Amino acid sequence: MKKLQDYFLYFMFYSVIGWIYEVFLEVVVYRWGFSNRGVLFGPYCVVYGFGAVILLLTLSGLMKKKIRIGRVNITPLLVFLGIVLITTVIELAASYIMEFTMGEWMWDYTRFSFNFQGRVALNPSVRFGIGGMVILYLLHPLVRRFTERTSLQVQRVTAAVCLIVLAADCIYLVVKNWL
Repeated sequence: MKKLQDYFLYFMFYSVIGWIYEVFLEVVVYRWGFSNRGVLFGPYCVVYGFGAVILLLTLSGLMKKKIRIGRVNITPLLVFLGIVLITTVIELAASYIMEFTMGEWMWDYTRFSFNFQGRVALNPSVRFGIGGMVILYLLHPLVRRFTERTSLQVQRVTAAVCLIVLAADCIYLVVKNWL
């Protein structure tokens, strides 16, 4: 149960980080102005949370290995390629899920070379690969250390509050869009 709670907290944390990243791109980089970049009302993009947790679950074992070609450790390259592949599949699946449930998806990559139906493209996939490397090698060790140093009671309360807020947000979305 503790591990499930930890991964839920990671999910929420990386969902918020993903929302911040999306809003930063929209406001600062592209200068389009602010809009809520998540599917839900709150300041989180759950696709980033799911993506981060899936990366943690699937690539942590690979990260611990030392795979070499001669004297060169190629493990980070393999991790990067794994991140690119996994995040591209997640983004493609998310676009189909959003189209099925909401009638459209929230991005359009047709302006990028090497895109598939505007749903995924090489440029964003490489950016997700870089971001995934930052998360797995730099950010997550800090997040995990912080979580380990936080009392179990604080973790439980935080997870419970996050779960209630997320559930209420999901209910709001369903009521708003389907009822």
